[in-house]
Amino acid sequence: MKTHFFVLHILFGLAIAGLSAFVTFMLSRHLKAFDIPNERSSHTQVTPRGGGIAIVVSFLVGISLIHLIGDKTPIYTPYFLGFLFSSFVIGGLSFYDDFHTVSFKVKLGGQIIAVIVGLAAGIVIDRIHLPDLGEVSMGAWAYPLTFLWILGLTNAYNFIDGLDGLAASTAVIAALFFAYISFQQGSHFIYLASLTLAGASVGFLGFNWSPSKIFMGDVGSTFLGFSFAVMAVIAARYDHSHTSFFVVPLLLFHFIFDAVFTFFRRLLAHEHVFTAHRSHLYQLLNRLGYSHQQVTLIYSALAACQGVAAVWMVTSPGPERVYIFLPFLMSYGLCAKLIISRAKREGVVL
Repeated sequence: MKTHFFVLHILFGLAIAGLSAFVTFMLSRHLKAFDIPNERSSHTQVTPRGGGIAIVVSFLVGISLIHLIGDKTPIYTPYFLGFLFSSFVIGGLSFYDDFHTVSFKVKLGGQIIAVIVGLAAGIVIDRIHLPDLGEVSMGAWAYPLTFLWILGLTNAYNFIDGLDGLAASTAVIAALFFAYISFQQGSHFIYLASLTLAGASVGFLGFNWSPSKIFMGDVGSTFLGFSFAVMAVIAARYDHSHTSFFVVPLLLFHFIFDAVFTFFRRLLAHEHVFTAHRSHLYQLLNRLGYSHQQVTLIYSALAACQGVAAVWMVTSPGPERVYIFLPFLMSYGLCAKLIISRAKREGVVL
């Protein structure tokens, strides 16, 4: 890539960050939705919520410009429109929820609609590389597995948005690594879309770092999870790079592990898994005495390690490269055991 194009791309990302910061600033002054502290809260001050709409607006503006102006960046229009409209649906419904709290069933229904819109537009992972098997056609499983992937990551990301700066900082790190990896693989659309998502997130992060002036709300966290999930499919199947589908799961593996581990731990404990709680691993760390900043920095460091591993993964030969997940899985499993054991000793969990 010529130097002046690279400079233009960096300036474009900074412009998106500036737009996001401006919208977030205005929201922090005028937004009428507030998060009132209760017994499940990790904060003590009444704080505006729903600020994640700044990420949504900035990102949608950015990718629209990329698609309309770029001469090499556009993906096939139905895929782009499916991504754009489904993102608008998930953002709009979640923003409504931040103002008018709705039941989990209603929220899940809205998420399902957004995912179906994307699937109907053709955003489906129909082939995947697996260890020892090579490229495998998903056949009839393509649509249900893509559905579960997008819906699952959307909610996993939402579950982890519970401390100042946690969701936004990981979004910045993961998006920057995704931009670098996809660029190295020859990407046009996903490379710039990732830069856009990083810019939109960093503009918001300046107001969300502890002590937070505004919360992301469901509109930000569900949108980020949904966007990463859909971009993983587009990168693997429809972008010029054909970046490995496993890159995004690895970049966000600490979030995925925390959400899945907590879900099954609560399920085995016969708890109501869809009710609000404070027993995610990151929440337990906070309740054990680690500050918002400390937990966020820990998770950011993990995201950076996963990013480095993802760079290594895509440059390694053969489908066996997905074995890179194993050391992270074992390490996180050990950490989870230690956190739960200490939480029990100190009476934080039963």
